[in-house]
Amino acid sequence: MVFFMIIELGRFFEATGDYAAFAHPMDVSGVEIWGVRPFLEPVLLKGEIKNHAGVVTISYTAEFTDFSPCDRCGAQINRPTQYKFNHTLVTTLEGEEVNDLILVENNRLDLDDLALSDILLELPSKHLCTAACKGLCPKCGTNLNQGECGCEKHEIDPRLAVLKTLLN
Repeated sequence: MVFFMIIELGRFFEATGDYAAFAHPMDVSGVEIWGVRPFLEPVLLKGEIKNHAGVVTISYTAEFTDFSPCDRCGAQINRPTQYKFNHTLVTTLEGEEVNDLILVENNRLDLDDLALSDILLELPSKHLCTAACKGLCPKCGTNLNQGECGCEKHEIDPRLAVLKTLLN
């Protein structure tokens, strides 16, 4: 089942002190990043929208399990992840720095679009099962986290073998 959350913000821009909480499961199972689909379960968005002293803000957390393979050894990682986001919402921009504000057109905010952009920018570029992951042997493909493979580790590049004679 696919959920879309469009938030009508007219009342928040009109009434100082207005507040609303939300919880929303966002289905992004079709999103593929670097050949991997890390979102096998819905992302849970929980947060609030409020007008404090005439400034409309949205604050939310995105909770999900990151299902990605380790970039060194290929082991499946199922890492619970939580990111927190805060944005100031505006209906018009007049020379302000666009990176700090979210422009809301027609008083409607597509929460799924905003959250997906936020999450994708936060995801790590390298996924490791552990910080000390040894990866795979480049010769035989053995997972070096499970033990040594017995392959020769100090192989000289054949193009540079001639230089070794200079050391003799």
